[in-house]
Amino acid sequence: MGKMHNSFWRNTIILAVLFTVIQLLISTGLMDQHLQLNLFLLCINIILAVSLNLITGFTGQFSLGHAGFMAIGAYISAVMTLKLNLPFPLAIVTSAIAAAIVGILVGIPTLRLRGDYLAIATLGLSEIIRIIALNIDYIGGASGLADIPRYVNWPWIFAMTVATVIIIYNFIHSSYGRACIAIREDDIAAEAVGINITRYKILAFTIGAFFAGIAGSLYANYFYFLKPNAFGFMKSIDILVMVVFGGLGSITGSIVGAAALTLLSMALQDLPTIRMILYAILLLAIMLYRPQGLLGNAEISWKLLKKRGDKDATTINRK
Repeated sequence: MGKMHNSFWRNTIILAVLFTVIQLLISTGLMDQHLQLNLFLLCINIILAVSLNLITGFTGQFSLGHAGFMAIGAYISAVMTLKLNLPFPLAIVTSAIAAAIVGILVGIPTLRLRGDYLAIATLGLSEIIRIIALNIDYIGGASGLADIPRYVNWPWIFAMTVATVIIIYNFIHSSYGRACIAIREDDIAAEAVGINITRYKILAFTIGAFFAGIAGSLYANYFYFLKPNAFGFMKSIDILVMVVFGGLGSITGSIVGAAALTLLSMALQDLPTIRMILYAILLLAIMLYRPQGLLGNAEISWKLLKKRGDKDATTINRK
C-alpha cells in the first residue's frame, strides 16, 4: 500500500507540473499556434489510440471502425454547440454516449465475427457513417461544417486525455479487464471457464467507442471545421498504426505510438504523399521485425525504469 501511495503522489505531481508548464507556455505566447495545434492533435490521438488498444490489443478484436465513432462524436458536438447553442460539457457527454450506443448496436451483431470478417464489418460501419454525413445538408454535407465554436483549451484536453488513460488502465486491471485479456488469449478456453465472451467483447467495444466519441467532440470544438472525408478509411488506419507501432496490449505503448506518428506527421505535413509511403514502410517493418510493437505488451513504469537503471549500473561495474 505504501508503494502504491508513493506512486500515486509521484504521478500526480508529474502531471501537475506538466500541465502547469504547458499552460504557462501557452498563456505567455512562448508556444506558437502551430505547436499548440500539434499538441492538441497529439492528445486527441492518444485518446483514440488508447481506446482502440482496449478493443484490439487487450480484447483481441480487429476493428477498423474507430474513425466512424469519432465522426459521430464530432458531428453531434458540432450540432449541439453551433446549431443548438448548448453548453460544451453537455455536448461532450452526449457525443460520448451517442458513440457508445452506436457501439452497442453495432457490436451485438458484428462481434460474433472474428478476424478479417470483423475488420470488414467495422470498416463498413465507418464508411456508412461517412456516407451518411456526406448526404445530410444540415451538417454541411460534402462541403463540411464550419464556424464551430472553439471551446477546447489546454485544461479541457489535458483533463480528457488523463481521464481516458486512467479509466482504461483501471478497467484493464479489474476483473472485467482480465476477462477481456482471457478472451484475447483464447476465447474458447475463456468461454469454457464461464466467461460470457460476447458480453465482454461488447463491453470493450462500447467503452472504446465512448472515448472515440470524446475524441471526436474535442476535435470538432478545437479545429472548428468538419468534413466527412476527415473520418474516412485512412483515419482508421492512422489510429491502428499508432496502436500497432506502440504495442498491442500496452497503454504506454499507445501513448508512445501516438506521439511518434503525430511528430512524424508534423514533420512531413508539407509532403502528404511521402507521409503515407513512410506509414506503409513503417508498418511493414514492424510486422516483419517486431510484430509486437515497440513495447509489446509491457508498460513503462518507475519500477521498470529502476530495474533497467540497476541492470545498466551492474553491467558498468562488471566492466
